[in-house]
Amino acid sequence: MWKITASLLTTAGIVLLTASMVNGKGDMEYRDLTPEEEYVIVHGGTEMPNSGVYVDTFEGGIYTCKRCGAPLFISETKFQAHCGWPAFDQAIEGAVRMIPDDDGVRTEIRCASCNGHLGHVFTGEGYTETDTRHCVNSISMDFIPGDNIETAYFAGGCFWGVEYTFDHTAGVLSAESGYMGGNVDNPEYSEVCSGSTGHTETVKVVFDNRVTTFREQAMTFFEIHDPTQENGQGVDTGTQYRSAVFYTTGEQLTVVNDLISILTDRGYVIATEVSPAQSFWQAEDYHQNYFDSNGAGYGCHARVNRFTRE
Repeated sequence: MWKITASLLTTAGIVLLTASMVNGKGDMEYRDLTPEEEYVIVHGGTEMPNSGVYVDTFEGGIYTCKRCGAPLFISETKFQAHCGWPAFDQAIEGAVRMIPDDDGVRTEIRCASCNGHLGHVFTGEGYTETDTRHCVNSISMDFIPGDNIETAYFAGGCFWGVEYTFDHTAGVLSAESGYMGGNVDNPEYSEVCSGSTGHTETVKVVFDNRVTTFREQAMTFFEIHDPTQENGQGVDTGTQYRSAVFYTTGEQLTVVNDLISILTDRGYVIATEVSPAQSFWQAEDYHQNYFDSNGAGYGCHARVNRFTRE
């Protein structure tokens, strides 16, 4: 699965992706395509000009790959080029791969996660400050409105395993390792490990709430770690490994409190800290996508069924 490894900025209620992305999931599942979609995405075809559904749409949100779902462009980079196809002056960092076109003149752009054909990129036209136009087939993309993008923050011991689990969960757009809950700006890993900053290893989870819900994500969180252990998980001990949910809305707080109440009624003595979200500090690059990137076996955060699902 792709993974966003930089910050999410929120402006006027719209989530903006300003991120680098890597293809981490080796067993990525592709969506079924119609013959028309396969003609463009798999075989490099082009849809007719002015026929695509996204030519004249400028609603806030994220454009994702039709084939694999990876985020590609944010709506704030879309502009009207009057060329007959959606135009973006910038892609999400690392989301698009550029290769010489077979015609020997143009530069083709493909999804960096699944290699699906998107369109072509052009420079030197002077449309915007970036002087770049990603000319993309509408049929190669899906659109997620900004209102359907939600962020959650979970801390459950070593962030490698927490990130891995969410990064391989349906509906999750990205899972990113970082630090939250402390009193030092931009902490380094060594500082956090010392316990002196007050931070705990935290994973930022960005998801499409049309596909999954915060409740489902929170249930997953409470099932992949031991929420009864104070200041640690297994052999990883210290406040930097404490269990915590950092909520972003009152609705999230209500859901978390309800789940804790359910677990308490079932005999669990919950140690999970529940606090408002604070500044999230991205962890160093080598922590991101650790299990997939290093070929390491996934050995922690085994799931234990603690809830009844219908």
